[in-house]
Amino acid sequence: MARKRLIVGITGASGIAYGVRMLDVLRGQDVETHLVISPSGQITREYETVLSKHELEGLADFVHKPSDIAASISSGSFVTDGMVIAPCSMRTLAEIATGVSASLVSRAADVILKERRRLVLLARETPLSLVHLRNMTAVTEAGGIIFPPVPAFYIRPTSSIDIVDQTVGRVLDLFDIHIDTFPRWGAESKKVQ
Repeated sequence: MARKRLIVGITGASGIAYGVRMLDVLRGQDVETHLVISPSGQITREYETVLSKHELEGLADFVHKPSDIAASISSGSFVTDGMVIAPCSMRTLAEIATGVSASLVSRAADVILKERRRLVLLARETPLSLVHLRNMTAVTEAGGIIFPPVPAFYIRPTSSIDIVDQTVGRVLDLFDIHIDTFPRWGAESKKVQ
């Protein structure tokens, strides 16, 4: 597999801008994208974006129905570089942590973990309960990466787009996909006074 292949899941937590921007950025890279959006993710799309369902799905190379447990991304023999769930709801996190494959999003994540591929969850909730923390620990112990979309203010963001771009860029770094949409620490020499 010469071309990178990445699964992007979007669930019902606030923060759909991260998943949308990830798909948009990946269109400019040599990366094949497979999108699956939970029903709650579609509801969040209506609240948080001006995109139609068709427009959002148009950002991906392939779109899978969340109920299609027989989709290609539900099998370990379908080779990918990994999966990002952006945003990841606490329900989806719990399904992944316990191995419950109630939808294609959690089934695809389960496959990624069992195949020892990279799984990154942009967990979107605050404050966190002990249940959330234990689920995050379980996913981490299984090999996943919990990546809360916390802003890095050293980039001196002037808009929410700057914040989203920095997070998306850092997530894609984990897949060796390096983009130049945000300033990196140490990229400019600074005078010490």
